Formats: sequence, C-alpha cells, structure tokens
Amino acid sequence: MSWKRWLVTILSFTLMLGISGWVVSRHWPTGGMPWLAWPVHAAALATVTAEIVTRALKIQASARACGIPLGFGTALRVCLAGDFAAAITPARSGAEPSRFLVLAESGTGPAQRVLVLFLELFLEMWSLVLVCTVLAVAFRGRGASTGGLLALVGGYSTFVLGVGTTGWFLSRRNAHGPPPRWAVAVGLTAPRWRVVQRTLRALRAAVQSLRTANPALMALAFGGSVLHVCFKVAALPMLVFLGDPTFPLSMERLAPLVLWPLALFYGGVVVPAPGGGGFIEGAFAATLSDAIPAGIFAAALLWWRFYTFYLYILIGGLAAGDAALRALRPRDASVPSPLSHPSAP
Repeated sequence: MSWKRWLVTILSFTLMLGISGWVVSRHWPTGGMPWLAWPVHAAALATVTAEIVTRALKIQASARACGIPLGFGTALRVCLAGDFAAAITPARSGAEPSRFLVLAESGTGPAQRVLVLFLELFLEMWSLVLVCTVLAVAFRGRGASTGGLLALVGGYSTFVLGVGTTGWFLSRRNAHGPPPRWAVAVGLTAPRWRVVQRTLRALRAAVQSLRTANPALMALAFGGSVLHVCFKVAALPMLVFLGDPTFPLSMERLAPLVLWPLALFYGGVVVPAPGGGGFIEGAFAATLSDAIPAGIFAAALLWWRFYTFYLYILIGGLAAGDAALRALRPRDASVPSPLSHPSAP
C-alpha cells in the first residue's frame, strides 16, 4: 500500500483502540477486570480454528465441485490473506485482490480464480439467508430488535445476490461490443466498459460452471459455509455464558448476543475506515451494554474483538501477509485485480 493508505490505516486503528479504551473505562467493573478462565479461551480458540477450517473447506470443496484441483493449503491461504487485507483496508476492499493473488501464485488459471471467488461469495450469501431464516424462527418474539437485525443481514445478502443476478442478465447481452448508451451516460467509457465486459464474461462462465458442478461437493461446500457463519457468531455467547457461569442461559438472553454480532460483522462492511475505525466498538457498547452482565462486559468486548478481529490479523499476517501486501501495492507495481486482469475471460 502507499504511505497515504498506511497513514489512514494507522489513524483508524488508533481511533479504534482509543474508543475501546473509552468503552472499557466507562464499564470498568467495581471488582476489577475479570480474567476469563483458561477453558473459556480454549473454547474460543477452538471456535476460531473451526471457523477458519470450515471456510477453507468450503472454498476447496466448491472449487473441486467445478473441476478445479485446489489444495486445502491454498484454500487456507486464500482465506487468511483475505482476512489480513480486509482488516487493513477501507470497507474490507483489499480482500478480493489478495485472494486473487494467492490463487494466481498457486498456479490456478485466470478463469478458475474468478470462479473460485464467485463461488465463495455465492455460498456466503445463501448461507446467510439460511442462517437468518433459522434465527428468525428460533428467536421469534424474543425482542423488538429481532426483526430489524435479521432484515439488515438478510437485506445485505439479498442485495449482493441481486447485484449478481443483474450482472448475469447483463452478461447475456452486453458481454461484447461497444458500450450501450446507458453505460456511456454513467461515465463508462470504452476502456472502462471493456473491464466491465471481462467481468461479465467471467460471471457468465462461473454461472455456467455451476450447471455441471458435482452436487455432493457443492452440498459439502454449502454446509461448510453455514458452519463458518455459525462459528463466527458463536464467539460472543460463548465468552459471556462461559465467562460468567452465574448468568442464566435463555432464549431472551441469547438473542441479542447472536443477532447483534451478526449485524456488526456484515453491517460493518459499509464503514469506510479500516477495521471499522471504532464504529464496531461503539456499536457494541450501545447495543449490548444491557444484554451482558456489568461485571464481564468490558472483558467480553476486549476478548470478543480479539478472537474475531485481532487474532485474524495475526494469523493472516503470519500465513499470507506477504501475498496480501503485494496485492495491495499500487496498480502499476502489483498483480492486477480480478476485475482488470487482461487474461480474464
């Protein structure tokens, strides 16, 4: 990345840490900050491991379902490179270029790279739809915010699927030839339109590949996608209920601990600052201060952010940080992104 982007990232992380400190100071327990017992941390680490492994298996299984011989190690580095780059770029914009570069360096062909990334997003959205539907039934009548939170996440996944559907229809008519009048009207000149056309052709090839995909492997990939979402949202309830055994478990108490983190994970995508710039910490305090016991609230915030954000930066940086940083270099000094790759179909 350029020095300007690094400066933005540093400032955003500084603000994020500052807001975390402010929230913790406002909710400092009278008996001192509790140290969670080692079984709680062991369970959290196991959940993080399971989330990463199921996500990597999803990518590997979906690729192999379409005849792409992707190894588990490569799928794992694809996940971790995306995690690292997403954490240090605005609106997680560095995730896809980093994943694309890891696939390129593994020897995966240009069209196959686009297909792997398309399948990853496709499965993610449908798994969100399923998880939201199940949660809507499970937590029905458990709070006024339930419907709104599920609508937020469901609306996000529906929007992404709608954009993909629109792209599919465009790819059937506008994947070749000069830009249509509406494209010129919105500023898509001929060079930019050629980039769009390459993306449309790649999308069409990806959708066509789904017709011949191995159904058993695709079902396995979808199951892995659902599990990874479940493991992601399990972190906070586990930290709270295991960290404070006196806190009684009930559906009413469980609902906000599941739904609000789900909304923060996927709603945080729209925040332009790297890492959220403190938005997630502030929203956590605003929405969950009454749902978590006061004696464990500060510890829950700190460890929840560690196990769902900071730990991923550490693991991603160690496993694939070099590839992620190469992908985030200025365009003229790095491997192009999937949207501008000259060899893309």
